Amino acid sequence: MGYRRAPVRGWVSDRLVKALATTVAAGAVLLGFQADSRAANLMDLNFWMSGPNYTAVVPLCDEPAPLAKIQSRFSVKEHRFWNSELKIVGFDSLREVDFMPWASGTIPRRFCTGNVLVSDGTIHRIDYVIAEDTGIIGTTWGVEWCVVGLDRNWAYNPACRMARP
Repeated sequence: MGYRRAPVRGWVSDRLVKALATTVAAGAVLLGFQADSRAANLMDLNFWMSGPNYTAVVPLCDEPAPLAKIQSRFSVKEHRFWNSELKIVGFDSLREVDFMPWASGTIPRRFCTGNVLVSDGTIHRIDYVIAEDTGIIGTTWGVEWCVVGLDRNWAYNPACRMARP
């Protein structure tokens, strides 16, 4: 026993589909010729989107909030991706390397460096950047960091060079 074929549509419905398709295509062509080249009106200008208005207010290198964020994210990254229990237990010799090193109008960034004491007793250099409007959905400052020797996925390779200005 084989499969049964679906009944073929009658000639009336085929002609109706073709006529409808032709009418829609002709209407689209006619509407294309009707478009005129007027200038944008006031609502088309997106006047409420004024562009980036940076204030250049980002935390300093040694403020507790960015350091706590680095500590927390470091331990989560080590545990989740590298099956390691390493944690940052302390910061030392933190200093600013540069602030807004690029052209005006770019995202304000504060580049920092220092040393971290890791829970295994080793000391590593850390390079990090605190940038305006790069936090969650662009509503606050964000921080990107790299611990030299523990950049296991080489995101900032070589030796965290890509985390510096």
